Amino acid sequence: MQDRRRFLTTAAAAAGAFSLPALAAVPERRFAPQPAGWRTFELTTRVTPALAQGASQVWVPLPSLDTDWQRSLETGYTSNGAAVRTADGVEGARMLHVTFDPAVRDPFVEVVTRVQTRDRAVDWARPAAARQDAATLAHALRPTALIPTDGIVRDTALKAVGDARTDADKVRRIYDWVVGNAWREPKVRGCGEGDIRTMLETGDLGGKCADINALFVGLCRAVGVPARDVYGLRLAPSAFGYRELGSNSASLKGAQHCRAEVFLKAHGWVAMDPADVAKVMRQETGEWIKSVQHPLVAPVYRGLYGGWEGNWVGYNTAHDVSLPGSKLGKLGFLMYPVAEDAQGRFDSYAPDDFRYTIAAREFKSS
Repeated sequence: MQDRRRFLTTAAAAAGAFSLPALAAVPERRFAPQPAGWRTFELTTRVTPALAQGASQVWVPLPSLDTDWQRSLETGYTSNGAAVRTADGVEGARMLHVTFDPAVRDPFVEVVTRVQTRDRAVDWARPAAARQDAATLAHALRPTALIPTDGIVRDTALKAVGDARTDADKVRRIYDWVVGNAWREPKVRGCGEGDIRTMLETGDLGGKCADINALFVGLCRAVGVPARDVYGLRLAPSAFGYRELGSNSASLKGAQHCRAEVFLKAHGWVAMDPADVAKVMRQETGEWIKSVQHPLVAPVYRGLYGGWEGNWVGYNTAHDVSLPGSKLGKLGFLMYPVAEDAQGRFDSYAPDDFRYTIAAREFKSS
């Protein structure tokens, strides 16, 4: 792993120097999200919790974000339980909370939500003083249970940024450090856990989006740059032909994906997704690509620094989530349906055992 990390660090640092002649004949793929028209999706989540013993309850995350790249529209539901729209009370994560009496046979809830999304891309050539209230920025600098900002996290962040002084320079170096040192590990369950202190202490920086983007967020926070994870779901295939950057709309039960944002003084909240760079490098082809200069990786490496594609919905930016009515502990994040019964919490990473399905359909503009 050390050899691989050294290789990737060198490759990321040399991203501008094309030194792999064997790739010269391979055409570079296009990946260039640009803000344009809105896309409208209807998202349907159906939960039929299995093996419920005694009273049970379910929490289904709802889109909680209304921004210049997402509009969270109406939500409806049907259930044979008692359902209420609620939120965690601190982090702003909205959800549908459903409780089922022990006498209810075959408990179920179906949630239908409409959202509008569009691509994001910052115009680096047009800086403008950005404003954000101090409380929001302070919240995006705080340590959380899984994303501390002291000790090895801060030490790593300081080494990554080196002599960088501006927020933009720090973020650029942290993005490159994460791309160069972390890697996609397909064997990790779900989206990962996001325990960045353990990742750094063990030196095992392999993971999935909730690990790699949490690492990026934690390093940014540790050097004073507000950052946050955005937890959500891929809704449709990528318009740019990347298999790993999209999903099958008819079956989204494994399509959860978190992204990241940083706040830059000259641009406001800016999109980032180093985890998807790692995913393309590891899984887009049968070969593990180990250079950001590769024609398949280079456009994604560039495009996901400041942008992302609008085939995805964001649920929330919440950490350390308290589920209303839960008898168990907080969640590190809320991106999957959650259920509990008398025996404890169901495994959200096993949808076929838990029994939930998620699907989306897009309404084409007329």
